[in-house]
Amino acid sequence: MLFPLMRLFPFLLLLVLLFNYGFSESGVGLGYQLMVAAPVEYETDFTGRAFLVETNQTAPNFRVALSIEAINGKYSCSLEVFLGDVKVWNSGHYSKFYVTEKCSLELTMDGDLRLKGPKERVGWKTGTSEQGVQRLEMHRTGNLVLVDALNNIKWQSFNFPTDVMLRGQQLDVATQLTSSQSNSSLFYYSFEIEDKKVALYLNSGKLRYSYWGFQPSMNRSITYVKLSSRGLLLFDVKYKKIAQIPSKGIHPLRFLALKNETGNLGLYYYSPEKGKFEASFQALNSTCDLPIACRPYGICTFSNSCSCIQLLTNKNKGNVDCGGGISGGFCNGKEAEMLELDNISSVLKNVTKMGNISKDACENLCLQDCKCAAALYYGNANMDVAECYLYRLVLGLKQVDKGTGFSYMIKVPKGTGKNRGRHNVKKWVLIVAGGVDGLIILLLVGGFGYWLVKRRSHTLHSQANTT
Repeated sequence: MLFPLMRLFPFLLLLVLLFNYGFSESGVGLGYQLMVAAPVEYETDFTGRAFLVETNQTAPNFRVALSIEAINGKYSCSLEVFLGDVKVWNSGHYSKFYVTEKCSLELTMDGDLRLKGPKERVGWKTGTSEQGVQRLEMHRTGNLVLVDALNNIKWQSFNFPTDVMLRGQQLDVATQLTSSQSNSSLFYYSFEIEDKKVALYLNSGKLRYSYWGFQPSMNRSITYVKLSSRGLLLFDVKYKKIAQIPSKGIHPLRFLALKNETGNLGLYYYSPEKGKFEASFQALNSTCDLPIACRPYGICTFSNSCSCIQLLTNKNKGNVDCGGGISGGFCNGKEAEMLELDNISSVLKNVTKMGNISKDACENLCLQDCKCAAALYYGNANMDVAECYLYRLVLGLKQVDKGTGFSYMIKVPKGTGKNRGRHNVKKWVLIVAGGVDGLIILLLVGGFGYWLVKRRSHTLHSQANTT
């Protein structure tokens, strides 16, 4: 029976820890230690969590936990803060600490808070040794702090924002929230406080594209932002409020969050009626306005569905799907050509832009730039506006109304669509892009026609029987 008991040990230990520390007071002192064990064998959905501190508030309240989670074949250990069941801070948000067997939390006698793995290996610490720290506390605002004997804060979680901003928290200019980053993801999102605006960005390596922004009127400068119960407030250097992103609900806000899955930004309140957090404001309300509503080389259509841009070539009778890429490795007109899609735009901004330029010149700029993957051209009906935008990613595409003046041009190997002619290639690509919408319309029309035929047949049959 020894082996089964060894297998059960981590779970028995976790239950003991939860019993002992699930309802502790709002702080712990020097010398405090806590340990959570991991299973000997990897378990995909394993989460081991021991709560050590919580606030004395009406639910949902704040709780602090030492956690071990299974992530990509490894066990990650972190210190976490929860508001109800929502994780609002995580020590491993930017750099994960992987462990085997166990992870322990220790507030050392010299005032340093540390996470340690086997063999006393330190994976995270506050760096507050010899600073007079006496206690770890959880404030009612959700701020996790280390304080000295006079209650002066020596370290606080509010100074290390992750993807959530809590009510009462302040972020200075040049600060940002970011989505959690993993080795398997090519992209991550950020919410950034800049001098003239707050904005959302899609990041990929060194590439950085904005897809939403909000700025005060009269080009006023921002010094910091603060989340209140009624919205996100923007202040200038004189601590004067200069703008506000308001909440649209009647309940007080609890936090602002950058969604890791979509990159959307929301203001959230707690609904007592539903017993959960809900958004009273979202920066983007349409699926097609999200930066990765579709995969690369995909178009978000009017029906909020994704359609791939398929490009048939003579050398390869297959197709380039939405997950692939065809640009790169060809830098000039001898190696590449541009395929144009009318009535397609991109939600990505903050790119190289040229004005007073022709469409042909815009194409050539992308063809001569080895790193350019696509170009967006905009010209209004009067042609008093002619703008060219160059992209290194074919991403964030969406269908727009006819006559809006947008043309999206993708760099492809020369010879793509050979023997079709430029006009035919353009037409064929657009049919593919709108294929989902066209299918929906066809089904609706066909179904209505079938209903009319059946109704007429039934009427004639009834008249024949009457006669």
